[in-house]
Amino acid sequence: MGASGVQVGTRFVATYECDAHENFKMAYINASEEDVHIVKSPVGLPGRAIRNKFIEEVKINRPEIKKCYNCLIPCNPKETPYCISQALINAVKGDVENSLLFCGNDAYKIDKLSTVEDVINELISEL
Repeated sequence: MGASGVQVGTRFVATYECDAHENFKMAYINASEEDVHIVKSPVGLPGRAIRNKFIEEVKINRPEIKKCYNCLIPCNPKETPYCISQALINAVKGDVENSLLFCGNDAYKIDKLSTVEDVINELISEL
């Protein structure tokens, strides 16, 4: 009966081959279990993200939306709790305190940068 496949994304972020900003990778490596939170997107969809200044700020204030990218059809800049595009752009730029750092449930288990080959070998060894 075993699994016929796996879905893995987060683990590959903290690899040397991943083109994510180094600060983004380190946010995964430095995260604790308590840092992984379920957040709501501007249109109400849930996702997991690493707790940071941005997430704490969104809980108490509505950050000013300076530009609308029209990325989400049901998004209304006058009512949305935050701009997801700007939060993701900040993540790409490595501004890990003012961004949305989406991650998987077990992101906190990552403790070092690895190669893709090493990650694949770890997965195979767990079969």
